Amino acid sequence: MHFFLVIPLSLFFLSQACTGIDNIAEAITLLELNNWDLVAAINGVIPQENGILQSQSEAADAAAGGAVPPTSSSSSSSSPPSSSTSAFCPSNSSSRHIVERQPRMLNFRVEYRQRTVELVLEEGSTVGEIKQILETELAVPVSKMQLKGWKSGDVSDSTVLRSLHLPKNNSLYVLTPDIAPTASTSKHSALQESLNQNFLLVISHREAQRDYSLNFPGSRTIQEVKRNISDLTNIPVRHQQWEGWPASASDDSMTLAVSGISYPCHHLSVCRRSSPANSQEPTEECADVHMVSDSEGDDFEDASEFGVDDSEMFGMGSSTCRKAPMILYCSYRYYIKCQSRFQMPENSENEADALLHFTAEFSSRYGETHPMFYIGSLEAASQEAFYGKARDRKLLAIYLHNDDSVLSNVFCSQMMCADSIVSYLSQNFITWAWDVTKEANKARLLTMCTRHFGSVVTQTIRTYKTDQFPLLLIVMGKRTSNEVLNVIQVDELMMRLMGAMEIFTAQQQEDIKDEDEREARETVKREQDEAYRLSLEADRKKREAQEREEAEQVRLEQMRKEQEEEKEAIRLSLEQALPPEPEEDSAEPISKLRIRTPSGEFLERRFLGSCKLQVLFDFVASKGYPFEEFKLLTTFPRRNITQLDPGSTLLEAKLFPQETLFLEAKE
Repeated sequence: MHFFLVIPLSLFFLSQACTGIDNIAEAITLLELNNWDLVAAINGVIPQENGILQSQSEAADAAAGGAVPPTSSSSSSSSPPSSSTSAFCPSNSSSRHIVERQPRMLNFRVEYRQRTVELVLEEGSTVGEIKQILETELAVPVSKMQLKGWKSGDVSDSTVLRSLHLPKNNSLYVLTPDIAPTASTSKHSALQESLNQNFLLVISHREAQRDYSLNFPGSRTIQEVKRNISDLTNIPVRHQQWEGWPASASDDSMTLAVSGISYPCHHLSVCRRSSPANSQEPTEECADVHMVSDSEGDDFEDASEFGVDDSEMFGMGSSTCRKAPMILYCSYRYYIKCQSRFQMPENSENEADALLHFTAEFSSRYGETHPMFYIGSLEAASQEAFYGKARDRKLLAIYLHNDDSVLSNVFCSQMMCADSIVSYLSQNFITWAWDVTKEANKARLLTMCTRHFGSVVTQTIRTYKTDQFPLLLIVMGKRTSNEVLNVIQVDELMMRLMGAMEIFTAQQQEDIKDEDEREARETVKREQDEAYRLSLEADRKKREAQEREEAEQVRLEQMRKEQEEEKEAIRLSLEQALPPEPEEDSAEPISKLRIRTPSGEFLERRFLGSCKLQVLFDFVASKGYPFEEFKLLTTFPRRNITQLDPGSTLLEAKLFPQETLFLEAKE
């Protein structure tokens, strides 16, 4: 069976007009030479602006009887002139033969302090070979040399240039931190400093009436800026018309540091260049690459059974735009079989393990520069994106990969891993990925989507065919449910992402406003509750203090009463124990005592002279003046009777026949 693959040219590259390959043997051999890497095979023969080797297919087109499309001159004046020799040998359609391919040459502009070195090397060379040449040119040891400016970050000396997928023209710079600059290199030191500075480019898209504020390091080239703007505006580099670049920025391979733009901020504007009405240059919408597979190379089935019109397939429709004539003949099944595939395991116990495997394989195939996939379940990713504070919430981007789709490899390598896409996703989205290559994993995804987003989203995903993948679902969290804003296919990725972000930002601002108002109300309520609580606490403490004081008074009063009762009981017992007062005419000696109390009253009583002093003390105590609290004194001479022996008699104490005493409280 034969398969017709129609791949939009805009997904592979922003290039000039395409060249044609009409012979199946040449196409198959080209794919074999590139280890069946479709992107590398196309890059090897399709001309691209500012960097990818032009495939000089005029001879092949002439041999096939096709028209030679017009090509534009290279944007870099330093690029070597292209050879007029065809990239392929003439072939005989009846037999397969070996296709000879010219080596692809890369141009390097290397800056070191006040010097600039230009190099031309084959893409099969290594980074170490560049350093060895620079060691001879700059007299700088390789061990002290750091070669910077690679798009993929730091690379090792053994890295082959072909593996970096570099454009034709490249700008690099050398750093030697171990070699101190001399006085003559002060000017270049300023250049090195500017290479490390960040430039803010405020770029106005005149057609869309939008402004983009983008930060770029000084080591980025003008060409890289234009490619990033191509991702944002969907305007190919060759169609971009700029205003605002200084006159010194004459070469797109120049870095921003030496281009003469203003620091720290520079304003530019861009729009789509208008084409003449009779221009034969294909537009972005109609410049498609048509790949047709056929096991025999002669007979083709009707393309209409795959939903593709024959006239559209071969560029013979009534449309005014000219279809690109490139037709690669290859076996689709053989291509899929030979691709380096990664698939999510079917029987993973949890989603996190499956995503760890997927992320590792994704990094292995497309490099470390890719969106940061959330490792965890879809429910956890939704929680991370939707259920924080309103100002911290993000959109959820669900990337659905299908390795059976030819577009997956192109989409990931050319768009998904672009710096601008990676940066935009990391800042505004929680990105979660899933592989639907295997039916079991696809069914598992549909179950998850039904649980989290409803059956409508599930049915939408189910309707997409294999060749329509990969997909990017943009999900926004709502107060009561989650809403899928967009299902993005490979075209217009950045514009759709930004459109979803605009919707999300508007909703987020409403949520932030509601949340701020709710927090303000809760703050007032908390303050009122706290004031009420403090008031209650103060009242409670006051009441408790009053209760303690009253309880203490009650306790003291009770103690006083008990003490008084005890004293009264003692007084009564003493009063009852006193001997009777003797008569005045008693035969025994009688002592008549007169005692003045502290209140001025007098106590009078008669005692036998033989009575003990203790009887006198008990009498005084029975009248309310206990021995422990009062002392009994004589008037003159002053004596303290209470200090005498209580067992002595009144006669012995010289209190006979009469005496006046007075009571005084003890100190």
